[in-house]
Amino acid sequence: MKAHYLLAPQAAADLVEIWRYLKEQANLSVADRVESAVRDRIVFLAGNPDAGHRRLDLTNADVRFFAVYSYLIVYRPETKPLQVVSILHGRRDVEQILKALV
Repeated sequence: MKAHYLLAPQAAADLVEIWRYLKEQANLSVADRVESAVRDRIVFLAGNPDAGHRRLDLTNADVRFFAVYSYLIVYRPETKPLQVVSILHGRRDVEQILKALV
């Protein structure tokens, strides 16, 4: 059975922004490779929602985090289908961004 997931509007926008940035700063191949890796990990998480970890230092919300390259996939492990809240670069102010999202 195929694992299902839903990208929240912010997560979809994040993925597009990441792809555009990488295409501009590196090249199309890098942008496509990172997007593919992120999407592959999301499919993995949809089938294994407990694989990520909680970060109580960043938020008390019921979300988990999973790293792919320099990015954090932020998702709700209890939702069916799995909901991806955001995809953030690890150097951003993740705690502040999450306050507005979750």
